[in-house]
Amino acid sequence: MMTDLELANPIPAFQSVVDVLVPVALDRAYSYAVPEGMPLAPGDVVLVPLGKRETAGVVWTMRAGSGGNLKPVLGRIDVPPFNEKLRSFLDWIAWYTLAPRGLAMRLALRVPEGADTARMLEPPRIGVRIIGKAPQRMTAARSRVLASLAEGKTLLKRDLAHEAGVSQSVIDGLLDEGTLEAVALPPIPVALPPNADYVKASLSEGQEAVATALRATVREAAFSVSLVEGVTGSGKTEVYFEAVAEALRAGRQALILMPEIALTAQFLERFEARFGVKPAEWHSGITGRKRARIHAGTADGTVRVVAGARSALFMPFQDLALIVIDEEHETAYKQDDGVIYHARDMAVVRGRFENAAVVLASATPSIESKVNAERGRYRHLKLPERFGGRTMPDIHTIDLRRNPAERGRWISPPLIGAVNQTLEAGEQALLFLNRRGYAPLTVCHHCGHRFQCPNCSTWLVDHRFRRALVCHHCGHVERRPDVCPACDKADTLAACGPGVERLAEEVAEVFPDKRAIVLSSDFPGGTEHIRTQLQAIAAGEVDIVIGTQLVAKGHNFPGLTLVGVIDADVGLANGDPRAAERTFQLMQQVTGRAGRGDRPGRALIQTTQPDHPVLRAIVSGDVARFYAEEIAVREEAGLPPFGKLAALIISSPDKLEAENYARALARVAQAPQNVIVLGPAEAPLALVRGRFRFRLLVRAGRAIDLQAYLRDWLARAPKHPAKLRVAVDVDPQSFM
Repeated sequence: MMTDLELANPIPAFQSVVDVLVPVALDRAYSYAVPEGMPLAPGDVVLVPLGKRETAGVVWTMRAGSGGNLKPVLGRIDVPPFNEKLRSFLDWIAWYTLAPRGLAMRLALRVPEGADTARMLEPPRIGVRIIGKAPQRMTAARSRVLASLAEGKTLLKRDLAHEAGVSQSVIDGLLDEGTLEAVALPPIPVALPPNADYVKASLSEGQEAVATALRATVREAAFSVSLVEGVTGSGKTEVYFEAVAEALRAGRQALILMPEIALTAQFLERFEARFGVKPAEWHSGITGRKRARIHAGTADGTVRVVAGARSALFMPFQDLALIVIDEEHETAYKQDDGVIYHARDMAVVRGRFENAAVVLASATPSIESKVNAERGRYRHLKLPERFGGRTMPDIHTIDLRRNPAERGRWISPPLIGAVNQTLEAGEQALLFLNRRGYAPLTVCHHCGHRFQCPNCSTWLVDHRFRRALVCHHCGHVERRPDVCPACDKADTLAACGPGVERLAEEVAEVFPDKRAIVLSSDFPGGTEHIRTQLQAIAAGEVDIVIGTQLVAKGHNFPGLTLVGVIDADVGLANGDPRAAERTFQLMQQVTGRAGRGDRPGRALIQTTQPDHPVLRAIVSGDVARFYAEEIAVREEAGLPPFGKLAALIISSPDKLEAENYARALARVAQAPQNVIVLGPAEAPLALVRGRFRFRLLVRAGRAIDLQAYLRDWLARAPKHPAKLRVAVDVDPQSFM
């Protein structure tokens, strides 16, 4: 017989057990009981108790069981589930990067912890229509309302009020009398379906050959990787649009990854011109209900094409046929905190799980992609000529040892003359300097004091437009003082070296009557301001563009015929093994902005090292030789893609603690044959955000199971204090 207590508090019935991954730094799933009557399936997003709080998680597996003493699942969250392909992809990322599975899963989870999902839903759209009952009293205002709804039209109340020129109270009166009725309208599509045949593409013979190959890869409905290597201005975008069109014709979905999606207004316009509508955008600037609806639309297939930043790679596509990685060489695809991954490489992996075609596009492919293409792992499709018969820019160096700029200035006389000649012809000039702010360093010329970030081992960058000294690593900002804080002397602070703001100051002095604009990612106004600036440049409303690497990212300025590189030597002296490759890519991309319209272009590169192999390759146009030499160096050194690298970064607020633990970690490395552990060494950026950093570098042969070795090593590692962190970076792109 049941007691009164048992009758008041009946024991809940459970039908099964689920293993749920929660978005925390744990590698294991937690088991929960499923209450009877709550249907769940693997991939469902659920609300579960975790300690003293509640959190969203994802059902990873299910199994039979009574639940026992397990905590119950609190409910299912009405957001798109993780399908099997997505779950397998996230498991693979966790294995490859050595990240906890919970953090890997969080990359794809779009439900804020503890959020009320109802707030993220689109509010219902209520329309009104006539149901045939005549109003008891007719007025001129009511007559206009009924006329607006003639022939069975249904309108939103606010739209009806505007069209009929009445207040909403008039409409409410007709609703109360039964003349009108309220009806639910379908939500406005978050992204209209693109039309694959909206405009027939006008392609050159070379473009058509590449487009035909890409269409075939999409029709195969199987995993493949193609590298589209084309010179700047060759029309790579138009070519991979044909692959997108093929995916649309098959009723499937496409993803286009871009390094700077928030800055690519021109790309969105070109997409709309080809397909009739813009794609769904996915990046940090898309928030709230729109973000939730795009996410849901990819899961149910109504969103057909997404153009996004690297985070778009983790969206729940229903039927993904194609992944395009535009500007595949860009370092912006590398995620350097949390789960450390390279979106280009992970896109190839997702393509394998989805049986999708993957297209890598670049004028300057990464060494890794180039080798994979040349050795048959990827299809290699080439566009060696600019579209429309346009010629590549004529490129020369300016030897600053022979033609220096005036004292205190940075633009050499030959470049000044070239800019004047360009402007007199009614054309535009670009002055490129890959340094933000006014000056990279501020020094007191009385006592030698240098302004350094209190949280990082870097100099503070002078930003005159903001009247501030800024750290570009942790974001620390302080006011630029009028006197030296070390010696209290006034008028002794001097800016050392140029940034784009200082270059803009010089341009205003040298070309006082010309319209100039500074294009830099850290200027006030955000993304929309930069888009407006890019549109002004493309429209010819600017004479001189002063920009950082932001201007090198695939923009098309028809009136721009001259590019002047102010300091080509930045980066060449870097100890990074990818320094030559990255400098080559940047120079190729920025000089390629010239002459993309109807007039020929030219580029002048200021340097003190005109004989450097990178600059010789740029000037001669002998791209093949540069790649061959760089690949040979990599192969001889056993560097990627001919070997494997992984970095371990040990950081702590206590420098001695970080160093001691790094040494203890090195002592238990036990590197097998064909594995070398280097370090520990203090990181070049030894202090970042108040944490001291030491690095260990692992070099391994291609045949080594690097992940297995790293896991074994870390399992033998001594326990470390809670405030100390060990981050693993497989395939590091930065050695800072």
